[in-house]
Amino acid sequence: MKNKLSHLNDHLFAQLERLGEEGLTLEQIEAEAKRADAIVDLSDQILRTADMHLKAATLIANHGERFHDKLPMIAGPASQ
Repeated sequence: MKNKLSHLNDHLFAQLERLGEEGLTLEQIEAEAKRADAIVDLSDQILRTADMHLKAATLIANHGERFHDKLPMIAGPASQ
């Protein structure tokens, strides 16, 4: 499975290439445009989630253990 941000970039460029193909019928253009809209919507959500994780990791890196128990999904289990 390809679940890295670099793979997302590959999908976006592949869709851009499909949209630019010569000789597409009007129906094919409409289908590709719909597909592109769906890809953009999902991409936006993926990037918002990645940004949230980055902000949480930065918060922990900058402020140490103070936020550790509030963000276990980023910080891991609290030290005992």
